[in-house]
Amino acid sequence: MKRNYLPTGEWQIAAPEALEMDAENLSRLESIIKSEYWNVNGIVVVKNGLIAYEHYFNGYSSNDVHHVASVTKSILSALIGIAIDTGYIKNADQLVLDFFPEYFSKDADSEKQEITIRHLLTMTAPYPFEDWHEPLDKMCMQPDWVNYTLDMLGQKGSIGTFKYSTAGAHLLSAIITRSTGITAREFANEHLFKPLGMREIPDYKMASFEFDDLFGKNVKGWVKDPNGISTGGWGLTLNPRDMARFGLLYLNHGIWDNAQIISKKWILESTAMNSNHYGYLWWLLNEDGLLAYSALGDGGNIICCIPDKDLVVAIASEFMVNARDRWTLIKEHIIPAVID
Repeated sequence: MKRNYLPTGEWQIAAPEALEMDAENLSRLESIIKSEYWNVNGIVVVKNGLIAYEHYFNGYSSNDVHHVASVTKSILSALIGIAIDTGYIKNADQLVLDFFPEYFSKDADSEKQEITIRHLLTMTAPYPFEDWHEPLDKMCMQPDWVNYTLDMLGQKGSIGTFKYSTAGAHLLSAIITRSTGITAREFANEHLFKPLGMREIPDYKMASFEFDDLFGKNVKGWVKDPNGISTGGWGLTLNPRDMARFGLLYLNHGIWDNAQIISKKWILESTAMNSNHYGYLWWLLNEDGLLAYSALGDGGNIICCIPDKDLVVAIASEFMVNARDRWTLIKEHIIPAVID
């Protein structure tokens, strides 16, 4: 959709009524979040491209960044699309092993040779673990995460069956590096974050590869593996406004300040509904005819895009086990504030 304004610099904030939202409904969010979603650190609600509601909790402000966990995967999806648009990668059906010619395995005649980028994007590549029981800690103890994942790839199950894998997303980051010659962090800064006016992600040296450095209190910038590959499945830090910028780019079919940052075709493919309710590293939802797609991260991090309402909701959260579903908050308290 054509917009006269996009927040490359400072965001414009408008009264909810001017954006066809009910101010009284939105005003209840603060108390609801404090009582029922207490690990939320920041929330930004964008309607028609402008901020309709923004609030921070637990001592945080708009400038603070948060580890957004698996929201990172949706960023990786965008980077793959940009790499295809710019000719670094042929297409989503390019074989994974094309990018690792030095890799050799005893099971070279297996399904492994047929696995494509699209299978990694849609979580339909086979792995030797039960769905949702990926031994991610084992990967993190390896000196070479990419080789470990290539060994694991195609070992059990069949191509086309949904099986969620964070290691598979890390392979996509390695593919970005193999195809462009730079890390996903550098590629994102140049081709995605900078054009949108997002904070560019600095490079930080990993102090160690212990839990706190990979997942916990020491996460900063964009986590990387022992070989310097940006983590593909987690490890990125963003502030809520930049999370919202990314969502708005998708609502805007990839156009920003009259430039096509990501092709409209890639965004439509990435968010097209299917039986797995999972696109190209985006979660898809159809509830009572309302379509939404979300970048989701552990602990309640989310960028939720609702095209029919021209709405983006970005929520950054402190990690906690079994955090309350943010869709419940969006469905019960934010969508009803939209005046149709």
